Amino acid sequence: MAESTQTPQVHPRLLELFLVGLGAVPGALIRWQAAGLYFGGDNNVTVNVIGAFVLGFIVGRKLEARWQLLIGTGFCGSLTTFSSWMVDCITLIGDGRWPQALGLIGITLGLGLGFGALGLLLGRWLKPPEPPQWHS
Repeated sequence: MAESTQTPQVHPRLLELFLVGLGAVPGALIRWQAAGLYFGGDNNVTVNVIGAFVLGFIVGRKLEARWQLLIGTGFCGSLTTFSSWMVDCITLIGDGRWPQALGLIGITLGLGLGFGALGLLLGRWLKPPEPPQWHS
């Protein structure tokens, strides 16, 4: 009986799951370590702004789907923290500190949009040029 020389096929969804998990581990570890640091401000803002920049960059580079899963969904998904940011805002509101809550919302949205746009522009700028198209 002859042995099969075919390479075993990996189910595409299993590969996607692996890529998301592989990216999530370093993102979660960085997030965990950032929670113990103090940069003179709110670390939730810091990780969310970094995540916005990285996501903008990968969108600007137009990376293929596998890289988007690894970096975007996996890494940035575990690094950034929308829910913790909301809890911070709700806590400030509950304590009657409306100006600080509105400031936190404004700063996070402003910096997030700004750094997301900066990442997008940098990703587009660093994108390798398209190969020339031959016209007949």
